[in-house]
Amino acid sequence: MLKAVGQALFSTGLQNPKFTAEEKQGEDYEVRTHHPSKWVSTTLSGMQWDAAMNTGFRRLFNYIQGNNSNKVKVEMTAPVSCRVDPGAGPACESQFTVSFYIPEEHQENPPEPSDPDVFVEHRKEFTAYVRTYGGFSNEKMKREELLKLLESLQRDGVQYVDKPFYAAGYDSPFKLTNRRNEVWVLKKEPE
Repeated sequence: MLKAVGQALFSTGLQNPKFTAEEKQGEDYEVRTHHPSKWVSTTLSGMQWDAAMNTGFRRLFNYIQGNNSNKVKVEMTAPVSCRVDPGAGPACESQFTVSFYIPEEHQENPPEPSDPDVFVEHRKEFTAYVRTYGGFSNEKMKREELLKLLESLQRDGVQYVDKPFYAAGYDSPFKLTNRRNEVWVLKKEPE
């Protein structure tokens, strides 16, 4: 039995993508099915997660400030998600795709990005295992929380996809308390 979660406003007044939460959750993670939606995204290669996030965030922020075909300002939303496609080995670059959810009023017809490195991404419905944590997140915390989530999924004998994985942040850098961060691991769908 799925219970629909509408416009869950985790963060102060910002629009969030819609998802449905499953009744059966793990003791330290939740199971969410995200509805199909459009995001504005940019992909970077590198070794440093935080550096990629900063560059990606700036590109997307320029887009919502009007660096798009319609020269329109687009409302900021939450979360900022980062898809990580890990490199083949420890010394290999990973791919980071940083994304902003496109607000409801632009979902049907998002303004085209003017920056060639920025694109509109159509996300199909997906189910993810989600672990939530507080504080000012950094690469070390993301990795630790991801490991905790993977340990919980292994403990529960749950089938998951080990890569790519996602990190998501809901708060502006100026929010000092009650910060919300997440790591997402995709559910393995039956073959």
